[in-house]
Amino acid sequence: MVESTKELPEELQAEVRDFARYLRDTRIPKSPGRMKLTWRGALRGLRDRYTSVELQHKAWGGKP
Repeated sequence: MVESTKELPEELQAEVRDFARYLRDTRIPKSPGRMKLTWRGALRGLRDRYTSVELQHKAWGGKP
């Protein structure tokens, strides 16, 4: 397949590359990767006011 694309003009080769990237990005499942913990410590200021259970209830919209 690569050899057949070499016969195309450069602008069509670019389209083929773009389409191949599109297929890769939309059709191939991505691995979940490593979780980013950028939020870690964000609620530190609330530790004296709420327990972790109370914060969970607040996050779900319920009453503690």
